[in-house]
Amino acid sequence: MVLGRTYSVALVGLNGYMVEVEADIGQTLPAFVILGLPDASLNEAKERIRSAAKNSGIPLSRRKITANLIPASLPKRGSGFDLAVTMAVLRAANDTRPSGRTVFIAELGLDGRLRPVRGILPAVMAAVQAGYPDIVVAQANYAEAALVPGANVSGYRTLARVAVDFGADPQNLALDFEPEDDDQEGDCPSAPGAVPDMADVSGQGDARRALEVAAAGAHHLLLTGPPGAGKTMLAERLPGLLPDLGDRESMEVTAIHSLCGLPSSMMQLLRRPPFENPHHSATSAAIIGGGSGLPRPGAASRAHRGVLFLDEAPEYERRVLDALRQPLESGELVIHRSAGTAAYPARFQLVLAANPCPCGKASGKGLECTCTAMMRRRYLARLSGPLLDRVDIQLQVDRVSLAEFGKSAAEEGTAAVAGRVKEARARQRGRLEAFGLETNSQVPGRILRGDLRLAPGTTRILDHSLERGVLTARGYDRVLRLAWTLADLGHRDAPDPDDIGQALGLRQAVAAAA
Repeated sequence: MVLGRTYSVALVGLNGYMVEVEADIGQTLPAFVILGLPDASLNEAKERIRSAAKNSGIPLSRRKITANLIPASLPKRGSGFDLAVTMAVLRAANDTRPSGRTVFIAELGLDGRLRPVRGILPAVMAAVQAGYPDIVVAQANYAEAALVPGANVSGYRTLARVAVDFGADPQNLALDFEPEDDDQEGDCPSAPGAVPDMADVSGQGDARRALEVAAAGAHHLLLTGPPGAGKTMLAERLPGLLPDLGDRESMEVTAIHSLCGLPSSMMQLLRRPPFENPHHSATSAAIIGGGSGLPRPGAASRAHRGVLFLDEAPEYERRVLDALRQPLESGELVIHRSAGTAAYPARFQLVLAANPCPCGKASGKGLECTCTAMMRRRYLARLSGPLLDRVDIQLQVDRVSLAEFGKSAAEEGTAAVAGRVKEARARQRGRLEAFGLETNSQVPGRILRGDLRLAPGTTRILDHSLERGVLTARGYDRVLRLAWTLADLGHRDAPDPDDIGQALGLRQAVAAAA
């Protein structure tokens, strides 16, 4: 007997690490030991592997089997190591030939069928980047794994087929299953639904303009107004205004969805920006990420390169809202747990919607409002000042008048607005490419006040607001970013004083209405 050796991938967050699997068959009493910090699901692989091998016609040795996963200091979790451990054990028993640098990622069923696992896309990406392009996965994971450029992917339905291709004697092996028993894991994703159209929104000229500006510059947005004013309708139409994702962005977004086990990641790259709309009862782990063991991504990471919409924002727990402050600045979530640390990208557009008070009737003259002044203050105080300071556009959305209601057919549709947004994004890329940036919302203050510095006369009203304490230094930079977006939409090379004034008005609309 020889030492068996195969390779697999361990995921920590979206980062993949190559794992070398060693297997040795001793001369002592029957036992099966897995070393290398396995979690519970990996420890259970011992029984899955024995049953799968027996039912495939290649039973394991009845002596002591020791499998070691290297590096031993790296925590291993999940059932994706099943196939790699099995192939290493079969090699140690001289039942197969050496597999070289082939990477095995699949779960085993008790009958010897290969089952799909989560996170195939980031795992294959990590293997290819590490110089291991030959990948073996379950057939249900094949389409997803093949999305990675440079990967030489082989998809199998049964353990016996894998063993035969690596030198096992095909005699007495259960190579295939009956068609009616074949896997049903590889369901095709459902067809995407129709994209909500901006033409459905009646009136709300200011809100429609704010939505266009937010889409053009990837700015965060707060919509405050009474129930039924159209806040949710507007927010749901923001993803339709955003341009398609590029190749790099698509890989990032699809990798996150693959890790979450979402079916839309199974067959093709996600080209449209995602839209996440969690309920206001969601916990911090659901929004930010977490869970037992190594933390998993939450709604904020699933909204990466897309929109995170928090309807009825004051109803969320304040600590959940304040936890968003860090990713709004850095575009990344780093979650620390006792079992390890995981980093997930989270560069999303935040859209908040809120009523003016608990009863929602404090807009306009507010004569029907039954809330006390203290109740209103407590309600809106759940949106902390530091969080609101990171929201570029803060708009008051009033009820639609009778003259505007029902005239949506005459309103501009999503296609026309998205065309202007695409042109504005192109202008931004041309200007910011030298800085390694893509949108105005990403431009740091040192560039705004350095290479992109405006004339003192242009920023006079903004300087005055900062001097009087109306704006913070962060707010000053965010108004400048808004002004650059307004200039891009207006096909101007740089903002003028009117752009600065409009940007300042968009940021202070809620405060002015209050």
